[in-house]
Amino acid sequence: MNSPIVPVTMAAERHFDPATAEVALRGLRASRKTLPAHLLYDEEGCRLFEAITRLPEYYVTRTELALLRQIGPELRERVGPGAAVVEYGAGAPTKASLLLAALDRPAAYVPFDIAESAVVATAEALRERFPGLALHPLVGDFMDGVALPDLPRPLLGFFPGSTIGNLDPEAAVRFLGKVRGALGEGGRFLVGVDLPKAPEVLVPAYDDAAGVTAAFNLNLLRRLNREAGAGFDLAHFAHRAVWNATDSRIEMHLQSRQRQSVPVAGVPVHFEAGETIHTENSYKRSPQAFLTLASQAGWHGEALWRDPDGLFSLHLLAS
Repeated sequence: MNSPIVPVTMAAERHFDPATAEVALRGLRASRKTLPAHLLYDEEGCRLFEAITRLPEYYVTRTELALLRQIGPELRERVGPGAAVVEYGAGAPTKASLLLAALDRPAAYVPFDIAESAVVATAEALRERFPGLALHPLVGDFMDGVALPDLPRPLLGFFPGSTIGNLDPEAAVRFLGKVRGALGEGGRFLVGVDLPKAPEVLVPAYDDAAGVTAAFNLNLLRRLNREAGAGFDLAHFAHRAVWNATDSRIEMHLQSRQRQSVPVAGVPVHFEAGETIHTENSYKRSPQAFLTLASQAGWHGEALWRDPDGLFSLHLLAS
């Protein structure tokens, strides 16, 4: 079921949500249980993810921030003055603030995400940091696409954090195509893409010693208890992070510690001991692999930046 795209007003009160229950049951009754990754990002999930980004094992955020600082002058020259920035998956203001500060007199900013609390917080932070900037916050599922408000040109899309890695190849091409349609001819898209690397580096980034990522993953079950009428006992599930070398992706799972039956919206869902719920993928793509996907959506690569250690990349795509 598609989520509506609505202007931000105030944080919604949490209660039983038939749409969440429907999505959860569809995934949990499949032959291989899975849940969509966007369910990880309720208010508590967003808070926990922000904590993950500060962990020593999680190299992604600090590496991308360093790259954004490094490429600022070149990006300013390429994009030109008066740009409007559309951030997809606007979960925190730090990266957007760096980008906007690097650009030449940016005119507008559109934070767009499914988590309303994150959009509100980002918009409020940037209103203080850039008082003359026109803000157009939107809440919705960016996979559904969005008709953007009337914005000044040029348009620069922004998709940091390697969130593109949460999408399988087909979904990534669909998303890239929708963004290209929304930004139009002459639009550009700055995308963070995590690079392939040794499992010894990757797995701890998704299974940290402090257990923050485990709490983030398990919080999804707490959300289903609240919004989908579920009866999960979180102590009966364990967080697992697995490197799938064949598909070049980290997989996050919630593994049942025992044989059990859990009600979800009044429907019993059965688990065998060791059975998992697949909650998220994080694909690691080489520059060529990512550009191949982008080209299928009508983009071409204008610029590519990588950190000296080969951990992370930023792509500037042009339509």
